[in-house]
Amino acid sequence: MATQTQESTAPAEGASSGLPQFDLQWWPGQIIWFLAIFVVMLLFIRLFAAPRVGGTIDAREDKISGDIADARRLKDEAEAQAQAAAAETAQARAAAQRVAAEARAKAQAEVTARLAVEEAKLAEKAAEAEARIGKARDAAMANVASIASEAAGAIVGKLTGKAATAAELATAARGS
Repeated sequence: MATQTQESTAPAEGASSGLPQFDLQWWPGQIIWFLAIFVVMLLFIRLFAAPRVGGTIDAREDKISGDIADARRLKDEAEAQAQAAAAETAQARAAAQRVAAEARAKAQAEVTARLAVEEAKLAEKAAEAEARIGKARDAAMANVASIASEAAGAIVGKLTGKAATAAELATAARGS
């Protein structure tokens, strides 16, 4: 039995014991097939794959360039709109300040007019009050002479025991 095992594992006569790629007798055929496949692959890549990939890359570059140009254009438009909005805001602010100044001036004029009217009313009331005070003072001064003659008659009557005559009291009131 031992002899059969040795026979089965031994290589047959004329057979190579290594890989066929490294066996020199197969190299010419392998080189021909390699060159044929290489040429076919080269032609396929050159005629079909590379133009498609190149076209895709060119299309992508064109799209990116177009998108960048659109973005720049939109950015410029947005900046122009922002500047226009800022100008409109400045104009609106100036108009609002102008309206506020006009309203302030109008209110000040109304206050000044009302103040002048009220001051005129107060001056009129003060003049009326001065006139009433003057009349009351004149009336009081007129009564002072009669009160003084009555007081002088009462004093004379108390001191002398006799009543003074009206002519004597009038002469005494005049100071003569």
